[in-house]
Amino acid sequence: MEGFPMRAWNITIYLEDDKGNNVEANIFEKAKYELHPTFESRAIQTFKKPPFKCSETGWGEFDMKITLTVMHKGGDHTLNHDLNFQSERYEARHQIIIRNPKPELIERLKETGPVNEVEARGKGADASKKRSRKAGNVDMEKLAEGLQRLTEDDLLQVVQMVHDNKTAETYTKNDVENGEFHVDLYTLPDTLVKMLWDFTTSKTDI
Repeated sequence: MEGFPMRAWNITIYLEDDKGNNVEANIFEKAKYELHPTFESRAIQTFKKPPFKCSETGWGEFDMKITLTVMHKGGDHTLNHDLNFQSERYEARHQIIIRNPKPELIERLKETGPVNEVEARGKGADASKKRSRKAGNVDMEKLAEGLQRLTEDDLLQVVQMVHDNKTAETYTKNDVENGEFHVDLYTLPDTLVKMLWDFTTSKTDI
C-alpha cells in the first residue's frame, strides 16, 4: 500500500519439550492459517508438513487464526495469533489440551517429555478440573508484582501471550499514546494465568 513499507514475514510451528527446547511439531497432520481478507486468494493457506511454514509479504499487522489438526483423531485446535512488527523476531507460546489421546499419539507426545497417561487415557474432564484449581491457586498479587519486575523484552512476550490466549471475557487496554498495556489478571483464563506464572517465575523471584 502506498506510503507503507512492505515487510516479508514467516511463521513456523514447533513443540516445546520438557527442557524448553523447540522440537519438530510432529503431532500435527496439518496447519491452516486464516490471514487478513486483503490477501484474497491467499487468505486461507494449509500446510501438511512440519514446520508448517507460512511465508508472505504485506504492510499491515493483524490478528489471524491458526487451526492445528492433531494426528490420530486428536481434533482441531484453533490458536489466535497477533502478527505484529514490534520485534524483528518473536515467539508466541500456546497451550493446547488433547482429550483422550490414542496410544499412538501418547507415544509421539512422550518424545517431548513425560506424559501423565492416567489423565491422558480417559480422564479428560477430571484432569481439566485439576488444572483449573491449580491455576486458580496462583497468588495473583505475587504474579502482578513479578510482572512489574520483568524487563521490557520480557514484557513484550507477556503482551504477546495475552493477545494470543485471551478470551471474550478478558479485559485489556492498549494505551499507545503513553506506551502502556493494561490487563485485568482476574479476567484471564486459568491456562493463561498458569502460563504467565510459569514465565514470570522463570525470569524473576516471586
